[in-house]
Amino acid sequence: MTTPPQSAPEIVNVALGARSYDIVIGRGEIATLGARAAALKPGARAAIVTDDTVAGLHLHATEAALAAAGIPASRITVPPGEASKSFARLEEVCEALIAARIERGDMVIALGGGVVGDLAGFAAATVRRGLDCIQVPTTLLAQVDSSVGGKTAIDSRHGKNLIGAFHQPVLVVADTAVLDTLPLREFRSGYAEVVKYGLLGDAAFFAWLDANLNEVFAGGPAREHAIAVSCQMKADIVARDERESGDRALLNLGHTFGHAFEAAAGFSERLLHGEAVALGMALAAEFSARAGVLAPGASERVRRHLAAAGLPVDCGGVEGLPDADRLMELMAQDKKVKRGKLTFILLRDIGAAYIASDVDAAMVRAFLVEKLKDQ
Repeated sequence: MTTPPQSAPEIVNVALGARSYDIVIGRGEIATLGARAAALKPGARAAIVTDDTVAGLHLHATEAALAAAGIPASRITVPPGEASKSFARLEEVCEALIAARIERGDMVIALGGGVVGDLAGFAAATVRRGLDCIQVPTTLLAQVDSSVGGKTAIDSRHGKNLIGAFHQPVLVVADTAVLDTLPLREFRSGYAEVVKYGLLGDAAFFAWLDANLNEVFAGGPAREHAIAVSCQMKADIVARDERESGDRALLNLGHTFGHAFEAAAGFSERLLHGEAVALGMALAAEFSARAGVLAPGASERVRRHLAAAGLPVDCGGVEGLPDADRLMELMAQDKKVKRGKLTFILLRDIGAAYIASDVDAAMVRAFLVEKLKDQ
């Protein structure tokens, strides 16, 4: 049974000229998916890409919404988890789209969290040299981050998201009712990306999160407000810098450390993406304070908020991390590395992130050696 729309949704536009699209945010919005898709692409068929877990929860409602609008739909399912962002799964999805005779005038619907969104989006970018994609994110992390902005990718054995393409969706439908089925750990993981927006560019939003943390976790208007603000901030940044040649790199706050931790944990349940980002943001704030650009009190405030949300802030909270030299090797594969020079997103203040190019690798290594002693 699907939740009917309960009020007028929040709509955030990603302004990219002829490729602009809307992010529709609200409870029960999956029920409107068929009508919205039919209005965008009259006469099109659809292929829904999802994972086995999400299929059991939300596939029926998605298929029912498409059927009500007269849209024929096939389904493609993959196993849940980061391991599905692989060449093998990409091949399976691409071949299934071709076998289903999805044509260039049809559409791919990515129904799931960030893994499904990345995998289905990348397949859509490549099959028949490009199919339209609608993102229907079912996790908080995907709703506020990975479904918006057109980044699609799979993982390499050398690191996360190293093989992919920019492929903007034509629509994002963020049904906040689906978050009711999300395990608490997954919600916390997504919340790390919400905090990121306040830290990188909106001190007032971070202060609001500080005051309304419990209400965001409880659901209702505070949760939807947090999602809408996050989506608006990302939409504004993507509109200014679609291909990450400038400001968009700020969205990687916490990710240089975080992606290295994820890779070290084998992209496994040992460390979820948002948990890695939270730890990365805590370390980026402390590193900023050590470098003398952020007040120590501000660094502690970041750490305190993340810990209050139940997110990791110390390396000791992650089992089995390698030594500093191995983490430095993993960071050297980061997409922001330029001609071998490390680039970090650091903080001058809460709400004032900046891109720090050519960070001293020896200083980073010494910092990691110290933090890893906490294990």
